[in-house]
Amino acid sequence: MERLKKLEKVQKIMELMQSHGIIEPSNQNPQSYLFLANFTLFLIQPSDELNIHAKCLLISDHVTKMSASFLEEALESVSEEGNQNMRNDIPPDDMGDLDPSPNAFEETALVGLDAMLRANSTLEDFFRSYLMFHEMDVRDPQSIFRYLPILSFTESYIYQLDSLNEKLLQLPAYGLPVWDTQSVRMSKAGQTWEAKSLTMLNKDPCRPLVLLLEQHGLLTERIIDELKSGVEYWALERKLCSSLSKDEITIGDVMRAVHLKSFDYRVLNLLLYELREEKVNELHMEFLSVSEFLVEVADDLFDYEDDVLENNFNILRMFVKIYGASVAPHKLAKCIAEAEEKYDTLLKSLDFQLSMNYQRRCEEATKEGGKKSGPSLGTWNIPAIIEDEDAYRREVSGRS
Repeated sequence: MERLKKLEKVQKIMELMQSHGIIEPSNQNPQSYLFLANFTLFLIQPSDELNIHAKCLLISDHVTKMSASFLEEALESVSEEGNQNMRNDIPPDDMGDLDPSPNAFEETALVGLDAMLRANSTLEDFFRSYLMFHEMDVRDPQSIFRYLPILSFTESYIYQLDSLNEKLLQLPAYGLPVWDTQSVRMSKAGQTWEAKSLTMLNKDPCRPLVLLLEQHGLLTERIIDELKSGVEYWALERKLCSSLSKDEITIGDVMRAVHLKSFDYRVLNLLLYELREEKVNELHMEFLSVSEFLVEVADDLFDYEDDVLENNFNILRMFVKIYGASVAPHKLAKCIAEAEEKYDTLLKSLDFQLSMNYQRRCEEATKEGGKKSGPSLGTWNIPAIIEDEDAYRREVSGRS
């Protein structure tokens, strides 16, 4: 938390320096700007005897007399321990990863408008589907706006990372043929973007969000685990989608990915428990987990053709690769039936009114989405199998 506060101060100073023309956003040396920002923070620290004007006069009179050789001599004259205390407030390991622009700090959780817009439909569904499990009325504006800032920011941050992962899946290295990626051919700068994106997604992409939630006293080990599940899902999605043209897909990876995919709903739900200072209801969490699995499968069936075109993870695509076009629908139908049996058992364990309200909500969501299949309607329609995905993409591309 202390590190986050320091970084926020550095960011504010950099914004101020840029607005006054002291630094330029095009500069590619983040270490220089970090030094200037930390030096500025040092100068504005309170002093019993010197005001800011006096400090400026001292710098003007004396700093120009300090040569590089003098500073090297000064460095040698102090012990390693003393030298360590004189270094920047920001740990050296973190400095190399910081972008000097005001809106790109690795340790600061930031979201863009596009991510907020994409997250909006998920948030609406979450409030309409999950508030009832907290004995809250979605028709009461206070029930929404009291907790909306944290929940909206969290979901938007997750969508921002998800969008980055989707862009990586469009690259030839992740399974799409070259003809379908003409618009995203990588220049030298683009290759740098690709490498940086992969590094960021593999490193610890949720760390800024974790720091923010910790700062607000909302972080739990369970929330951390769910965020880790999201990172694992993105890695599995990249792995599985790049392996469709090979023989490296396992049913264990596929089922793991499907179960992980709704991690954002579980994060939001756990956050709502924390925001309301309520104990997590394990029965509700287990029931919703099974429901989330069925909803993900229903979404995959509805979006099957689009997911083939965009090289997105889709359970039917994976089953076709593993079992073949003729067997895949039967295997998936068996998987759905097993999940529905568990769903029905858990549904009967819920409070009667809650179970009725949730079933009604599922029917509403299915109809609003224009879907013809789903757990609440009792029927599942598996779309026609696309055996040759490359040929299908060429055909669709030829029509446009």
